[in-house]
Amino acid sequence: MNKQVLLRRICQATGGMLLVLGASAHAQVSALSVSPPTAPFWDELVLQPFVPGDIWTRMRDNFQWENDAREARVQKWVDYYQRYPGNITTIAERARPWLYWVVSELERRDMPGEIALLPFIESAYDPTARHAGGATGMWQFMPGTGDALGLRRDRAYDGRLDVIASTKAALDYIQQQADQWYDGDIELSLAAYNAGAGTVNRARRKAVAAGRPGDYWSLELPRQTMNYVPKLLALSRMIADPDRYDIALPSIPDQPAFARVIVDDRIDLSQVAEMAGISSARLEYLNPGLLQKTTMPSRAPELLVPHRIKNALVAMLAKSRAIFARGDRYQVRSGDSLSILANRYAVSIDELRRYNGLRGTTIHVGQILRIPPNNRANAARQASQQAQIVQVKQGDSLARIAARHDVSALDILRWNKLEADQYLQPGQQLTLYVQ
Repeated sequence: MNKQVLLRRICQATGGMLLVLGASAHAQVSALSVSPPTAPFWDELVLQPFVPGDIWTRMRDNFQWENDAREARVQKWVDYYQRYPGNITTIAERARPWLYWVVSELERRDMPGEIALLPFIESAYDPTARHAGGATGMWQFMPGTGDALGLRRDRAYDGRLDVIASTKAALDYIQQQADQWYDGDIELSLAAYNAGAGTVNRARRKAVAAGRPGDYWSLELPRQTMNYVPKLLALSRMIADPDRYDIALPSIPDQPAFARVIVDDRIDLSQVAEMAGISSARLEYLNPGLLQKTTMPSRAPELLVPHRIKNALVAMLAKSRAIFARGDRYQVRSGDSLSILANRYAVSIDELRRYNGLRGTTIHVGQILRIPPNNRANAARQASQQAQIVQVKQGDSLARIAARHDVSALDILRWNKLEADQYLQPGQQLTLYVQ
């Protein structure tokens, strides 16, 4: 670990303060063998606040492949990128929300800082990038690879688009391959990330048989993989000295751009955005894995929000949970409107709006609404209804069970806290309230 990284971690461990010896303390240390200091050591320490610098400086401090960046194949790509410096600037700006977190995660794992530039090549730092061949997300995972790494995907959520989940999976994958096949050689692991471990392992055996060392630079690989690491190192060379290569890097502070907030209810992102006072588009951009624009606690328990609003939003969510706990939840379906729901649950439209923090009367499919309790209706219903446990039979559906017991399918969902698209299993027990 280099001195800059070590110093930064010491600063973080001391609460963000640098300990600087005053001049008299230096004099005392140099004269220690002659006479003891006249003042306690700690009296001579000056506390100076640690001021975060630029994320590019921190990234450079973690570069580990400066020697390999001088390879001839790297120069070819330096020449190429120099013809299009604006492209690097554009991608660097797009990386603004993510770069601090990626660099921090690499630093935590003691991995080369150059890997923070891999999404430049893979996706141009676009978390929503989709390739025609199936590769998806900032790290461009194919469906099978994502599945193998535990990146869940369904109609409501795609872990390959989730920046937190996909970044951890990508770095795990690179580390695991390096340890399993290449004695910790991450350049070879990057080649395997691009071409597959089987391809790289065959190339290594062939190189060693021909008397070559078997490192990345001695292998004969598919053209794309031959250029993969050189592209990365060309970018690292240029970002290490942007003035030399006429690159205008945007100033990105060395501090978090987003924070993670635990959300244990399904809430429409537009409602969270309104609560937080930010645009829905911004919240959706930070959470591209939520395909239905609704929080999904069972898949992604953490919601990414701009760092500055975290504390206020946590307080508002806690207050909302306390209010919503007294009512029912309903997921909006095709054909629903506030007036239909107000009539169904015997509440007013204005009450529905206030209870859900809605400015207008527009709702959309998939949105989660809280239904205010109607005390008189609830009391009457509870007095006349009794709980009954029924068991799901083979071939049963909500509609069939509802018809058989003269209740509504919506009530069955509400009574059992089921999602509208949740499958019923034979033998599953449901609670019904019947007359």
